[in-house]
Amino acid sequence: MDKYDKQALQVAKEVVIKFIEVGRISPSNFGQHFDVIYKDVMRTITGVTAGDGAGEAQQDDKAE
Repeated sequence: MDKYDKQALQVAKEVVIKFIEVGRISPSNFGQHFDVIYKDVMRTITGVTAGDGAGEAQQDDKAE
């Protein structure tokens, strides 16, 4: 797991917890919301959707 994955997991966890605290998400459907939020955070950080396998190639292209 690279640093972007760890950061995205932490941010997604904090967002979901905050939504639970304010009543926007129920703890019973945590899994549904966490996955969507995590993928959005990863897309924001890397410009690539989490788990699509294209992250390395696209990040390398940006460096050139």
